[in-house]
Amino acid sequence: MKIDKILDDIEEIGDNHVATSTDNPIRKDAFNLSDLEKVDLIKEDVKHILETLGMDLTDDSLKGTPLRVAKMFVNETFGGLHPDKKPKASVFDNKYKYGEMLVEKNITVYSTCEHHLLPIVGRAHVAYISNGTVVGLSKMNRIVDYFAKRPQVQERMTMQIVKELQEVLGTEDVACVIDAKHLCVNSRGIRDIESSTVTSEFGGKFKEAATRREFLDYIKLDTEF
Repeated sequence: MKIDKILDDIEEIGDNHVATSTDNPIRKDAFNLSDLEKVDLIKEDVKHILETLGMDLTDDSLKGTPLRVAKMFVNETFGGLHPDKKPKASVFDNKYKYGEMLVEKNITVYSTCEHHLLPIVGRAHVAYISNGTVVGLSKMNRIVDYFAKRPQVQERMTMQIVKELQEVLGTEDVACVIDAKHLCVNSRGIRDIESSTVTSEFGGKFKEAATRREFLDYIKLDTEF
């Protein structure tokens, strides 16, 4: 039966990082509803989940929870799904002719595992070598945050960040490493609180061993104030 095949596929995926493409699986009608309409619908869904679990939503502590969760989902946790929220990454001529690697390290990552809707928390390290243009430093952080704010698979997110910066900067010479903890591993299932997941994507010159090694050495540096 078809339902049995679906259940078998779900069971097989389990805790594995399975992604069908570098794009998030988003329906074509995903943005037909306004954010306010989505909040209203999700509020009722969250209410139904809590009531099904046996929670008393007339309690003062819980009665506002469905709305809070709905607003958080739409405006914050999954806000990066909407293309209108994509950061505008203005580029500038590299007038000072800086030709070495630029590294933005220890960018905070808060994302959500798309298999269990549990947090992914970690750090991203991003680098590029200019071929004539540069991008504002904060825009690198915003690009990371944009692709993190959606149900994600860490491998896909790493590739998306590199692809976006390659398009913005007009160069293949971009790299990203993400080291993150997945609460679907740390807080459930195997409950291994010590493990973290490291993913990387190297483009252009970063595929060369010496350049890649330089980048990896930079992100090991301690920065203290």
